[in-house]
Amino acid sequence: MCIRDRVQQTKLVTAASELARNTLVHGGGGHVELTPLNVGSSNGLRLAFVDTGPGIRDLDQAMTDGYTSGGGLGLGMSGAKRLVHEFEVDSRLGEGTTVTVTAWATAVPPSRPGS
Repeated sequence: MCIRDRVQQTKLVTAASELARNTLVHGGGGHVELTPLNVGSSNGLRLAFVDTGPGIRDLDQAMTDGYTSGGGLGLGMSGAKRLVHEFEVDSRLGEGTTVTVTAWATAVPPSRPGS
């Protein structure tokens, strides 16, 4: 899988940088899982940022532009969401957080029934 569009590359790298920073700063460290995707004629890349930190107490608040828990601009999670095609957060207090993003290099595949 190759994302050749420079704008899409920049968006994905920017989102990944912010989410990796959050994994380190707020989650106490963790790892990223990279998965190449091929769905029909569509190619993409899925990144899952995983930590075992404290979890996100109020996800709605964390996704609000301007909210910050670390003195930044408050555009991290919400900004990362705008930069990718798909964005999902699974956070459990006391267990950690996984933020999964997907960027498609080619056309976004049509959604399938039941998915």
